[in-house]
Parts: sequence; structure tokens; C-alpha cells
Amino acid sequence: MFTLAKRNLFHDKLRLAVTLTGIVFAVVLIVIELGLFVGFTRTTSALIDHSHVDLWVTSSHVPYLELGVPMNERKLYQVEAVPGVTGVEKYIVRYTRWNRLDGGQDQIQVIGFDPDRSWGGPWNVVEGDVRDLKIPDGVMVDDVYKKKLGVTRIGEVFEINGHRARVVGFTHDIRSFTTSPCVFTSFRNALDYVPIERNQTTYLLVKTEPGADIETVRQSILDRVAGVDVLTSREFSHLTQRYWTFTTGAGIAILLGAILGLLVGFVVVAQTIYATTMDHLKEFGTLKAMGAPNGYVRKVILLQALIAAVMGYALGMVISGLVVHFGQPAGAPIVMNWWMAFAALLITLMMCAGASLISINKVTRLDPATVFKG
Repeated sequence: MFTLAKRNLFHDKLRLAVTLTGIVFAVVLIVIELGLFVGFTRTTSALIDHSHVDLWVTSSHVPYLELGVPMNERKLYQVEAVPGVTGVEKYIVRYTRWNRLDGGQDQIQVIGFDPDRSWGGPWNVVEGDVRDLKIPDGVMVDDVYKKKLGVTRIGEVFEINGHRARVVGFTHDIRSFTTSPCVFTSFRNALDYVPIERNQTTYLLVKTEPGADIETVRQSILDRVAGVDVLTSREFSHLTQRYWTFTTGAGIAILLGAILGLLVGFVVVAQTIYATTMDHLKEFGTLKAMGAPNGYVRKVILLQALIAAVMGYALGMVISGLVVHFGQPAGAPIVMNWWMAFAALLITLMMCAGASLISINKVTRLDPATVFKG
């Protein structure tokens, strides 16, 4: 059975090439679009997911991280007095301007935090030290955005919103889902870089005591502090992801691209497998005339499709890996892991198996007597 399926598939090399091209196209598009979708959603909430805190205190009705509304820092002392709270820190996330040495400007996202605790601070630091951000005007940028920001080395001095900024370190792979790179600095420095009053903050980051009930602490903060919302890191992360993925439509557009790749691949594969089956219609008729049951014929056609699926999947994953590798320096947040590869394999097998059903339906209805007609 396997030998017959393989011979039918490899009989016409050109048609096989067309079939594999359709499968490879579908695999690459599905993997890349799915990788972009996962990378996009993770990037939108990366600051929250790496904050290492239990609760976020925000102004009321903040829909996502980047839209934080300034609040008076006196709320920090109110939160500190809540039973079960072991630490509270002010946190700033705001957009502002970065002035390059060549006179050009770029929009950046300033992240102001306490370098002594590093809650909400940078991760994957490859050069410098987070504690260096305590010096006046110290900032840290990601190496992916060096060229965009005009940065070449530690020690270079730039301007942020008209104030001096000295690069003291680099992170790796902290990407922005927008075109505005994240620039980390101390909370004190951030007050100079962003349009916010010196007695204000955009968020309060809260750590609870070990063993404390987070829900009880959250409710206590809401009872004592007016005009705020209190969210766990997981809740705020999901809120931000949902906003950028569904409210803006950006994530839906990426998913539609993956679905389009699947449909195109299905049509190409169905057409080529059907054409291959038609070329061997007499052979299948002969098999039926010799007593081969429809079940055997179905298995041969299905096996043809699955062999093509595995071959196309292997080629598609190689190409996808190359696209991901060369796309990372360009700033594209493409995620590719084992479960995505496994999902792509299942989708490819189901796509090819589904495409073979058209051919199976044609052959099982074939009258063996037509083989002996002139």
C-alpha cells in the first residue's frame, strides 16, 4: 500500500513539486502568522509579566498599560498602610521624545522604576548593571533598537524631552509591539523625561506578604483608597492583551493571515491530489476490478496525501526557521516553539487529509467496468 501510494505521488515530479509548494506556502504562512500573533500578545504585556509584583494599583478605568492616568503619590502611603502589603513602589510608563545625535527624533516609551528593587525593571541585561540607573540621567535601551535610536556604545549622551540622558547599559530582546522602543530609567530620572507632575505617578506596584490572601488585600486597598482600580498582574496582563489584540483589530488581522494561508494551501493541495488521482484513474479501476475494496483505495489516496503533508511540513518548517532567524534583528516579535511546531504539523496533516476526500469520493464511485471500455 505504501509503495503504491509513493509511486503514484512521485510519478509526476512536476505535479509533486506543485503540491509541495502549496503545502510549504501554507505551513510557512501559518507558522509565521501564528508566531507573530503569539509574539504580539506577549509583547503587549511583557512589562506586566516581568514586573514580579502581585498587584497593580491604577487610576479608575485604565483599559491597558500604556494609557495610565497620573495619580497623586500620596496614595502610596495609603496602600502601604493596608494589612498584608509588604512593599509599594511608584512606576511610570509614558511616551516621550528621544533626540538622536544626528538631530533626528524618535518616540520612545520611558519606564521609570526603583532600581534598588527592580520591580517592573529590565530583564535580559547583557551590558551594564540595573543599579547604574540610579545615577543622574542614566538610561538603558535594548540592543535591537540601537540603530533606530542612534546608539553605538555605553556612555553616549542623548536627550529625552530636552533633558540629558546617558546610556549605561543594554538589554536584549525586550521588544515593543509599536515602533516606540522601551527606555528604562529610575523613577526620579523619569520625572524629568515625561510630562508628569513631580508628586504624581502612573502606577503603584504592590508586593504582598508571604501567605497573604491577595483577594483580601485587593479589597482592602479598594476600601481605603478612592479613585483606583486594583488588578493582579495576571488580570492586568490579560486586560492589556485583549485590548491590543481584539479592540484595535491588530491581532485579528494577523489571525486572518494565518487562516488565508490555510485556505490557499488547502485549495492547491486538493487540486493537485485530485489531478494526480485522475491520472491514475484506470489503475484504481483495475484494482477495484481485481477485487480491491473501497477501503483499500481510500487508504492509498489518504496515504499519498499524508506523505505529501510530511514532506511539505518538513520543508515549510525549515523555511519558517530561517524567516524567524533573519526576522528577529528587524524587530519582528515572532515566537516559534515546540507546541506551535506540533500544532502546525496537526494542521498540515488535517489539511492534506481533508483535501484528499475529494479524490476519494471520485474513486469510490468509479465503476470498474469503465477500465475495459475502449
